[in-house]
Amino acid sequence: MIGGGSWATAVIKMLSDNLTEKEIYWWLRDAESIAYLQKYKHNPKYLSAVELNIPASHISGDIAEVIGSADYIILNVPAAFLKETLKDVSPELLRGKKIVSAIKGVVPDENQIIGEFMNEHFGVPLDDILVISGPCHAEEVALEKLSYLTIASINIASAGDFSKLLNTRYLKTVISDDIFGTEYGAVLKNIYAVASGICHGLGYGDNFQAVLISNAVREMERFVDAVHPISRDIKESAYLGDLLVTAYSQFSRNRTFGNMVGKGYTVKSAQLEMNMVAEGYYAARCMHIVNNKYKVEMPICLAVYHILYEGHAPATEMQELTEQLN
Repeated sequence: MIGGGSWATAVIKMLSDNLTEKEIYWWLRDAESIAYLQKYKHNPKYLSAVELNIPASHISGDIAEVIGSADYIILNVPAAFLKETLKDVSPELLRGKKIVSAIKGVVPDENQIIGEFMNEHFGVPLDDILVISGPCHAEEVALEKLSYLTIASINIASAGDFSKLLNTRYLKTVISDDIFGTEYGAVLKNIYAVASGICHGLGYGDNFQAVLISNAVREMERFVDAVHPISRDIKESAYLGDLLVTAYSQFSRNRTFGNMVGKGYTVKSAQLEMNMVAEGYYAARCMHIVNNKYKVEMPICLAVYHILYEGHAPATEMQELTEQLN
């Protein structure tokens, strides 16, 4: 496991239900968190009530050591920081490893989803790339509430093998061969959750939220069909389900971020007060750039981009958006 957020904590918990503790390795950047985890078996910053069964010697700040010891490398750092995290990792170190993305974002500058980035910059074959998508909040996994995950890979057998490592009495998995659609869907749902939060902060009610999300799933479908035109059902949990939980849940950091912006916080002050990364903020700009190529009609994404990056007033921008929805 690479990364130390709430999802990393939840995945470690799931894996420890199916693997012996000696089969799990964890890399974190923060030396204080490493020391705390080694001593107390709890993550001091995320889901701190969860006890994690992993040997102290397997929790390390040496990323090469952790990668070298593992068969599956699960990436769970914000997309904006992925390049920095992997700066000392060579393509040779990743050779023969299965790369699993639990990241719901786009790598800035390159404006690539994680699978594309790992394939192009580290030479990881697409067959060796897997994607974890929802609908699933880490907080509910920690509470052992019934949850579902979609594991996507071009190599469907590989997706099936990995899914078995996560299946528990409270976690069910579904497999898919749509790595592009599930990754882009996971990116887009964060932008739509920001839009949902902005509208909530502005005082829009449940009736409008239903219209917003109905339009959002159609917007998502138009985009993923343009990028990777295969047969898919946008109503499946990996797409619509993940969008719904991110747009409506109390645990959604993207909705929370948007809500603060809608209530009048500046983007910077909202980010500072949250003290967590809302992937939808970075995704709004990246997807705006990506869509310059595809030119898909995406009024909701465009409205969020205008608010977050061009300083448009949320009330004015959302009022204009209401005239485009149906």
